[in-house]
Amino acid sequence: MGSFVKLVLVAACALVDADGRVLITERPAGKALAGLWEFPGGKVEAGERPEETLIRELAEELGIVVKEACLAPLTFASHTYADFQLLMPLWICRRWEGLAQGREGQRLAWVRPSKLRDYPMPPADEPLIPVIVDIVGSGGVGLP
Repeated sequence: MGSFVKLVLVAACALVDADGRVLITERPAGKALAGLWEFPGGKVEAGERPEETLIRELAEELGIVVKEACLAPLTFASHTYADFQLLMPLWICRRWEGLAQGREGQRLAWVRPSKLRDYPMPPADEPLIPVIVDIVGSGGVGLP
């Protein structure tokens, strides 16, 4: 038996626009891993389902309304940090209401999947890129 590891569950979303670009957001100054780019989402709170977390976080962070039916499970990342284990399921979403804006002062970028590697990301986000490239491709054909 290994020592006890704190497990942190973070739900993330690959928002894909009509042009097949994916939204990433910059972690603001003062947060851990500040300046790195990530897929939007957040920590799953006690008593919350990951889909509910995403809907809440996307509204808080970006000011958009996402319906649960428009979230499709895509893949997940598991990454060992020094003091916790991060488990991050990633959903894909192509339909939402409203215009995504950085409501917490964070910068946003709509990026072609093939260009995601041009943005420095936390180590947990990097393994998600090839899956997004496979599904979204360059033309945006793939999952609903």
